[in-house]
Amino acid sequence: MKIFAQVISWVFMPLFMPMYALLLVMFVPSNQDFLFNYDNLFVQPFQFKTALLTMFGIFCVVAPGISFLLLKRSGIISSVEMDTKKERTIPIIVMMIYCLVLYVMFVLKAKELIIPKFIFALPLSGVVVTAFFLVINRWKKISIHSGAAGILSGFVLAYILTQTEYQVWIFTFTILISGLVMSARLYLERHTFSELIIGWIIGSFITFGINYFY
Repeated sequence: MKIFAQVISWVFMPLFMPMYALLLVMFVPSNQDFLFNYDNLFVQPFQFKTALLTMFGIFCVVAPGISFLLLKRSGIISSVEMDTKKERTIPIIVMMIYCLVLYVMFVLKAKELIIPKFIFALPLSGVVVTAFFLVINRWKKISIHSGAAGILSGFVLAYILTQTEYQVWIFTFTILISGLVMSARLYLERHTFSELIIGWIIGSFITFGINYFY
């Protein structure tokens, strides 16, 4: 059981969640409107999807991952999982900066291309969620894993509610993933129940609000 919990923790690491969110909405059939599909990600050209996934992969996975490894090598953090509250401040700031850079890049790119609003809103969600985590981390350790799972659920729900046709089971899938992730972290004794719930609520509510109303 412990091995299974560790596998879940690594497969659904916070850095991977934005990629999973985009893959779900880009490759599961959906339809926004009979005439207008500006914010529909399923109908976008494959080349456009690939470019977006590459950019998110660089700024949400590769660059932060390398940064965390460098922080560990320099002794600033003792583990890439950042188990102690004190070690989390700098990594959270690093993640917030990468999300902000990604958001600004898309804003600048919007002068040349028509980009679905969710491509702006997802990295902006990352900025706001990490900002909340940064502030709360001064007093209480909360789960970044559950916060990222909340981002996944909040993003998919916001997307579904803007579409006229969508596979609703995908949202159910994100809730199941959230439950698995939080159960794994609780089993491994990385967090208390309250730390997990607070993290998920922050991630899901903020992400839903930004992506739905952007």
